[in-house]
Amino acid sequence: MVSHEKGVEKKFIHVRFNVCGSPLEFPETFPTIGRVRVKHRGILLTLKGTVIRSGAVKMYEGQRTYQCKKCKHMFPLYPELETRNSITLPSICPSQRSNPCEGTKFLCIENTTVCHDYQEIKIQESTQVLGVGVIPRSILVILQDDLVDIVKAGDDVIITGILTAKWSPDLKDVRCDLGPILIANHVRKTNEMKLEIDIPDDVAMKFKQFWLDFRDTPLKGRNTILRGICPQVFGLFTVKLAVALTLIGGVQHVDASGTKIRGESHLLLVGDPGTGKSQFLKFAAKLSNRSVITTGLGSTSAGLTVTAVKDGGEWMLEAGALVLADGGLCCIDEFDSMREHDRATIHEAMEQQTISVAKAGLVTTLSTRTIVFGATNPKGHYDPDQPLSVNTALSGPLLSRFDIVLVLLDTKNPEWDAVVSSHILGEGEYGNGKQDEDLANIWSLSILRGYIGYVKKHFKPVLTKEAERVISNYYQLQRRSATHNAARTTVRMLESLIRLAQAHARLMFRNEVTRLDAIAAILCIESSMTISAIIDSIGNALHSNFTENPDEEYAKQEKLILENLSLIDESPESNGLEGFN
Repeated sequence: MVSHEKGVEKKFIHVRFNVCGSPLEFPETFPTIGRVRVKHRGILLTLKGTVIRSGAVKMYEGQRTYQCKKCKHMFPLYPELETRNSITLPSICPSQRSNPCEGTKFLCIENTTVCHDYQEIKIQESTQVLGVGVIPRSILVILQDDLVDIVKAGDDVIITGILTAKWSPDLKDVRCDLGPILIANHVRKTNEMKLEIDIPDDVAMKFKQFWLDFRDTPLKGRNTILRGICPQVFGLFTVKLAVALTLIGGVQHVDASGTKIRGESHLLLVGDPGTGKSQFLKFAAKLSNRSVITTGLGSTSAGLTVTAVKDGGEWMLEAGALVLADGGLCCIDEFDSMREHDRATIHEAMEQQTISVAKAGLVTTLSTRTIVFGATNPKGHYDPDQPLSVNTALSGPLLSRFDIVLVLLDTKNPEWDAVVSSHILGEGEYGNGKQDEDLANIWSLSILRGYIGYVKKHFKPVLTKEAERVISNYYQLQRRSATHNAARTTVRMLESLIRLAQAHARLMFRNEVTRLDAIAAILCIESSMTISAIIDSIGNALHSNFTENPDEEYAKQEKLILENLSLIDESPESNGLEGFN
C-alpha cells in the first residue's frame, strides 16, 4: 500500500532477462564468443565463458541536462558508448517549436548529472568446448549499476546483453577501429552448477544396485570401476587406483579457529618414457568437470598464478591456470622442465589453496581449491638407491605436498612385454566394440564421470576407531624408519593417509572409513615409497595388474600389514596402543 501523503519515487529500475533452458541451444542468440559477428549487433545475446580479467569499478555520467541560452529550452543528453562515453553537444537547439530558435550556445545546468557505476570485465571461451588448435577468443563486457563487482577472475558466467561496438583508444601510429563489446543486462554465475553434475535417479539406482550385486566381493566391484579408467592402457592397477582416489578426494576439515585442512589430493607420476603418464593426465582431465592442462616448459609463474596487465593506463589482474582450475583439476605435464622459481609459486596453491599476489600496487588473495596432477621424467637413469628428491630434481617441500608419488620404471620383463603387445595389437582388431551399458562389465567415461560427481556430493566419510589405529601405527612406523625418504614422511603424510582412506570409502560407496580403506590407503602410499618400510612384495607400479580374486589377495596383504604394525592381535592390551589414540 502506498500512503496518500507521500509517495516513494524509485529511480534506476532495471529489467533483467535471465535466459536459461531451451533458448541456450538456439545458435542465433547463443553464439560462442568466437562466432560473434556484425549480424549480432543490436540483438539480445547470451554468451558463456570464464572471466579472465575484472577491472576497477568506476563512475560514468549517464545523463546531463543542458539549457539553450537563447530560448531557455532544457534538454537531456546521453553519452555515446562508441566514443568512449563522451557527450556530444548538438549543433543547433533541438527545441520543437513552430518558429525554430536555432540557438548554438548551451549552458550545463548544475546538479543534473546522473552517474552510474561502471565496470569492464573480459570473458573468454571455456577451453573444454574448443577443438584442438583453436585459440580461445575473448570479449569485453560492460557491467552497470547493480551488476558491478558480482564476478571475479576465474568465475564461469552466462551473460545476457546487447552487442554494440566501441572505438579503440587513440594511440599514435595505431589504426583506430571498432571492437565488439557486450552491454550486460543479466549475469549468472555457474560455478556451483559446474561443480555438481545432476545425476538422474535411475542412474543413482544403478549405482546402488551395482554395489548390492558386489556385496560379498566389494574389491571385485571396485576393480570393475577402475578398469573403466584409461582403458586403452593395459594393467597399471596401482596408477588407476591412485587416479581415482585423487579425483574423488577426501573431506575438507575446518577446525574451530578457522584453519582449513585441504580435502583435495595431489598426484605426481615419475616414470621412464613410454609408460603412459600423459595418457593418464589427458583422461583425468576428461573425468573432471573443470580442468586446465599445461606443460612445464611453456608455463611461467605468472601464467600459472596471476598476471598483472596494463589496460588503458591502469593495472588489472588476469587469472592464470591454477585460478581458472579452481574447484577442478590442473594437469602439469613435464613437471621437471619448469624453472625452479616457477615451481616455488605453486607451493602455497597446493597446501593453503590460495594465491597471494602483490603486483603493480595490487595486493590480493585468490582461491585455488584445485587438484594438481603432475607428470615428470626422472633425472637421467632412475637410481633406486637414491632418495626421490635426487632422482626427480624436485625439492623436498614440493614432494611432501604430493599425497601420492608413483614411480613407473620400465624394467625389462619378457612376460609383461608379451601380454602388453598382444593387448595393443588386439585393440586394433576389434576397434570400438559395442558400448555395453551393463555396469558389471564396463564403465563408460560418462558413467564414471557421473559416479565421481555423485560420491563427492553424497558421501562425507568418518574414520572408525579401527581405521584410526591402523593409520596412526603406520605413520609412527614410517617416522621411525624415515632416514631414506625424509622429504615424504612429514605430518603431511598422516593427512594424506586420512584423505586417501576417505576417498577410498567414497569410491566403495560408504559413509564410514573402515580398516579396508585404511589399508588401501597404506598400499597406495607404500607403492610410492621406492624402498618400503613394510612391504617389499609390492613390486613395480608399472607391472601391477588386475588380479582374478582381489578379495583373497587383499586378505593376504592385510595380514602382512597388520603383522608388521603389531596389530594382528586385536585385543587393546596386547598391542600396546593405549597411549597412541
